[in-house]
Amino acid sequence: MTQPALTSAEAAQAVSAPSLAGASVALRAQFFVMGLLFATWGVHVPIVKAHYGLGEQALALAMLASGVGALAALAYAGRIVGRWGPRTVATVMGCVSCAAIASLEVSTQYAALLAVMLVFGSFGSLFDVSLSAEASEIERLSGKPLMSGFHGMFSLGGMAGAGLGSAVPVLGLTPQGHLLLATAASAVTILVASRAMLPVPEHHDAEEKRPLSLPRGPLLLLGVLASMGLIAEGAIYDWSVLFMKQERASDASLAALAYAAFSGAMAAGRFGGDWVRARVAPRRLLRASGVLAAAGMALVLAVPSSAVGLVGFALVGLGLSNVVPMLFSAASQVPGVSPAHGIAAVSGVGYLGMMAGPPLIGLIAEHSSLTAGLVVVVAFAVFMALSAKRALRG
Repeated sequence: MTQPALTSAEAAQAVSAPSLAGASVALRAQFFVMGLLFATWGVHVPIVKAHYGLGEQALALAMLASGVGALAALAYAGRIVGRWGPRTVATVMGCVSCAAIASLEVSTQYAALLAVMLVFGSFGSLFDVSLSAEASEIERLSGKPLMSGFHGMFSLGGMAGAGLGSAVPVLGLTPQGHLLLATAASAVTILVASRAMLPVPEHHDAEEKRPLSLPRGPLLLLGVLASMGLIAEGAIYDWSVLFMKQERASDASLAALAYAAFSGAMAAGRFGGDWVRARVAPRRLLRASGVLAAAGMALVLAVPSSAVGLVGFALVGLGLSNVVPMLFSAASQVPGVSPAHGIAAVSGVGYLGMMAGPPLIGLIAEHSSLTAGLVVVVAFAVFMALSAKRALRG
């Protein structure tokens, strides 16, 4: 039997201050692990490409499988998280995601890679949604803006994962050894941290019973901008290491630092994001974020220097750092729409964009170059800057 929803006052009384603090620490650890897993995949993109003997288009289709899995799972994520609670869903989905990444290079069959990416996309998206649900509840109970800081731990995990990937040659690890080390440590962290997560979720029966639907009006524009922001983020996650190796002839260690520079700057921007958002109007911040991301990506593509490329990737990370938190916050305040449904709707369009992004960039790269493919990031960042006033006018 589904438990009745708790009021804000009842929920606040049910969770003690030490429990809430412990849950916050546990959630930060979970976001860190999620970032590390994505970074581990990003660092291994060139290795996977060589291991399976793929071209850019085939590699992009493997990334598309991940997006398909994510979108399919997201349609029922609200029901699943509402039924079992963020703690249970995060534990199970996080551990399965670790297993998927660990098995990336076990086979040499392309069909096996597609299956692994489908599993990683679907279970990883449920892991993501469960953590966001927990973050929303902690933020509500504490009465403080915490969302950007939680997402900052994702970026910090990405930086750590990329740094570990960069150190693999020095440590003498094989690619498979690196995968096993990173995923084993991640799984242990998930199992330990989940014990401190909030035990009683808040249920919304009416929202649990319906799948995700495409938004309209203001939510649609917010969703499109979130989609562009996530495509831009995903482009760096999926293609930055390969770009540095192919287009800038960087060695493996230096190429991995592109991901680290992006994630480190994004983490810094998110850790300071709550402070900045309290002092700068959202539409001005979104406009400045788009301009900075576009300028950084243009610098990466225009200057044939590995060092300048690292600086450019860092600027892109700083520019994109608070785009998704800002859009999610705006979605939760649309009149006539519940916060949960608004965020879920915008997330759905965002994942739809993420699904289309990798094959789009891969298709352009296959017929032109990866440099041409990444021009998409510049275009989307400019569009975000130009649309800021209309999207956040309320």
